Amino acid sequence: MIELIKVSKAYSPDVIALQNISVSIDSGEMFFIIGMSGAGKTTLLKLLCSMELPSNGLIEIGGHPINQLKGHKLAKLRQKIGVAYQDFKLLTDRTTAENIAISMEVSYKKPQIIRKRVRDLLEQLGLSDKHDTITGELSRGEQQRVTLARAIANSPTMILVDEPTGNLDAVTTERVMKLLKKCNKAGATIVIATHDDSIYRHTTHRVMELRKGSIHSLSGGLSL
Repeated sequence: MIELIKVSKAYSPDVIALQNISVSIDSGEMFFIIGMSGAGKTTLLKLLCSMELPSNGLIEIGGHPINQLKGHKLAKLRQKIGVAYQDFKLLTDRTTAENIAISMEVSYKKPQIIRKRVRDLLEQLGLSDKHDTITGELSRGEQQRVTLARAIANSPTMILVDEPTGNLDAVTTERVMKLLKKCNKAGATIVIATHDDSIYRHTTHRVMELRKGSIHSLSGGLSL
């Protein structure tokens, strides 16, 4: 599903965000990227969803070099990727339900299917009572869960999640991880960037640690 070959990312004037990253992530795998703030986790996710392009190296998604895709082909690839951003990127003047429905509306899902999917996701994330609440009025923890619901609403084949539990308590963290594991069991490839060791401490999935933009370690490998 995902192949990175000697990938580096630099920002002017002299910031090296990622350096010489090579890793393969299998289709249907759950994969954790860990590291301190500034280690390069968010930059790597931005490269995987083609929000940014690498300075050097090759990134392939499903056999396609994403830095060479343009127009319709790039748009088609992006429709298969769900991203839960660390800074949320919600439409804060729209309701919770409207924010989650957006990804399904652009792929022309039937209204009744959209409504059912939205309510189902809100229930799983403990947000049923926030269906008609304007997202700008939600707490950060609630906004974080809405961001995740929007990312997975359209059942993408790849889900990228940046710090999914940063604003959540232990019970809500468990809800979030249960939903992500459910998506993974249904076949989605999931890449989670986090510094919350409670969500990967006892995992049998692979864990890659970044330090100052480079791979420090890569462990695990038993897919459930």
